[in-house]
Amino acid sequence: MKPNAGGLSLHTVEVHAEGEPGRIVLDADHLIKGDSMAQRLTYCRENLDDLRRLLITEPRGYPATCAVFLTSPVTESAHAGIIVLEQGGFTPMSGSNTMCAATALIDSGRVPMVEPVTTVVLDTAVGLVTAEARCENGRVVDVTVTNVPAFTVALDHPISVAGHGEVLVDVVFGGQFFVQVSADRLGVTLDPEKGRYLVELGMHVLESAREQITVVHPLEPTINTIGLIMLYEDPPAPGEPGRNTVVLPGALDRSPCGTGTCGRMAARVTRGDQVIGEEFEHRSILDTRFIGKAVATTQVGEWPAIIPQITGRTFITGRAEWVVDPQDPFPAGYMLGDIWPQSTG
Repeated sequence: MKPNAGGLSLHTVEVHAEGEPGRIVLDADHLIKGDSMAQRLTYCRENLDDLRRLLITEPRGYPATCAVFLTSPVTESAHAGIIVLEQGGFTPMSGSNTMCAATALIDSGRVPMVEPVTTVVLDTAVGLVTAEARCENGRVVDVTVTNVPAFTVALDHPISVAGHGEVLVDVVFGGQFFVQVSADRLGVTLDPEKGRYLVELGMHVLESAREQITVVHPLEPTINTIGLIMLYEDPPAPGEPGRNTVVLPGALDRSPCGTGTCGRMAARVTRGDQVIGEEFEHRSILDTRFIGKAVATTQVGEWPAIIPQITGRTFITGRAEWVVDPQDPFPAGYMLGDIWPQSTG
């Protein structure tokens, strides 16, 4: 579908979760086909990429913008389905965007608010996700997401990175596949003033990892790409927070990254650095925080896994109608090289 066909109008609730913006599209369900969420994700990838770019690139978006298509549920217990739109493409799951989606469903009245906690159940391409929204005085204060199982594919896996030699990375799944690497191993610190360099470095390592590492989700074989890279700093002492930044094409994640935090906890449990039931505070490049916890163990195919939870604050920033004039010369948005890398999208 071309997003300017006959003119297009979409309504959104604008939310941020610990700094990461989420544009929650309330009325895109009729554009998406498929009986399962995995089929819908594939349909979006094959047919709606122009619409993804229209919503999150210029002139309507910017490099840190993410979005969510709310769909009708595919399981009886779910309130809705979600398809996540990121700068690199459609993804099966996102922690911060799940928090934003739950908040938007409550804000729009699609899920009635119940104080002190409103439960929102969401279908994703990798399974059911439950969000517990803590509500006070008619607003959502924070959201706790019980995610799909997270697991470790490899620890300290060597890859060759031009200019850096051999780099050891962790390969994890936390709702999507990540490579995660210690910032210290790359000789950098997570300094917001060095954001542009961190983006370029992270994308360089990610591209090397994608060339050298093969991943396939054992239960959903269409999930077979390393989506993102996390640069992290381990807690300096037990009980203190860790820090990270996840590199999106063109930008750093403003939040501590929900799926990345889930994957980080899987690696920490595998290493013995974290036990089941222990809280893990993970901070972003902006010093915002998610509180994570591995609440149980399970199995995903051949991989030992954890059931992760993450909690973060959400804030409504606006409500909007996004339109496309049939005469608009940029019906799929645009990206200029002054702020967008060539590999974006």
